[in-house]
Amino acid sequence: MKKRPAAARLVLEDGSEFSGWSFGKARSQAGEVVFTTGMTGYPQSLTDPSFRGQILVATYPLMGNYGVPVKPKTGEPFCDDQGIPLHFESDRIQVSGFVVAEACEEPSHFASAASLTAWLEKNNVPGICGIDTRSLTCRLREHGVMQGKILVEGSRDVTMDSGVMHHPVADVSPEPVKTFLPPGAIPGSLSRIALVDCGAKANIFRCLLARNVEVIRLPWNHDLSGIEYDGLFLSNGPGDPKDCGKTIAMVRKAFTRGKPIFGICLGNQIMALAAGADTYKLPYGHRGQNQPCVEVGTKRCYITSQNHGYAVRNETLPKTWEPWFLNANDNTIEGIRSTKGPFSAVQFHPEGCPGPRDTEFLIDQFIAQVRKGGNGDA
Repeated sequence: MKKRPAAARLVLEDGSEFSGWSFGKARSQAGEVVFTTGMTGYPQSLTDPSFRGQILVATYPLMGNYGVPVKPKTGEPFCDDQGIPLHFESDRIQVSGFVVAEACEEPSHFASAASLTAWLEKNNVPGICGIDTRSLTCRLREHGVMQGKILVEGSRDVTMDSGVMHHPVADVSPEPVKTFLPPGAIPGSLSRIALVDCGAKANIFRCLLARNVEVIRLPWNHDLSGIEYDGLFLSNGPGDPKDCGKTIAMVRKAFTRGKPIFGICLGNQIMALAAGADTYKLPYGHRGQNQPCVEVGTKRCYITSQNHGYAVRNETLPKTWEPWFLNANDNTIEGIRSTKGPFSAVQFHPEGCPGPRDTEFLIDQFIAQVRKGGNGDA
């Protein structure tokens, strides 16, 4: 007879509780509770460094139906020759917990080597299923994101503040400087992109290398003074952009070099702060693969992948900067660009994996600008 899973509860800081069943690792864990509207892509979402320390709620009712593509014997991720994960956005699960309506116990997919439950358990991450995620999402939309905790029957209680991360970017940004090259490339023969890694998704590296450039990965607080590059790339990452004071100062100095700069997600917020604008925390953020963004001027709408809890305050943009994209749902800024230099950024993910990738052409535009030496439109 199959063993009954342990009872579990999700408790929010406003006192509300949601009862269900434990899956994954049967342990209690606290974190900021956020929701994502993506229908698929849970292996990528759970390993996305932008979700570091958060308890993720999936609004789509069924998760785990196609399992997890890991190495069968070890459970480790598949990586390419340079150590970049092929199916994940980092080398580990980044969330503190996973909340779903239903967790599939018997996945069916040719690439699956583990169930979602087994994968979470192996990585010491708790999950809770069997709750009304629609009601939970409505509460988060009404009250905004909140601290919360998953409490599993038989495990030790935890406090709400035990899940607070004071500097998640420093936690996920890799310390060693590392160079990545496309297969067969000779060092020094290609345009060089300096990527400031604040928790970069693996697909950013894949997209850049596919465009035949050299990538040098730098920590979030690295000094650019001794780094030679043709273009600067600011990655995504978790938490409040104002905590990244060293990165902001780095970008402010980089503006004076006049070389192309492109930012994604947290990189958009950091660029705005470096330019002199302000940022603020959104009530419940934008997380999912279906966020509509309108390009200012053309009025063309793109469907984008997003994962962020902060936004740029429109009225604080300096005169030499302008909104580039706006969210069609709430009119928040989804991209900025300079009118005086080759500097631009977007709040969404052009490299979105598993998608959509409708805006990946923005990476092409950045690389073309780099190869022209920064000439042309920003």
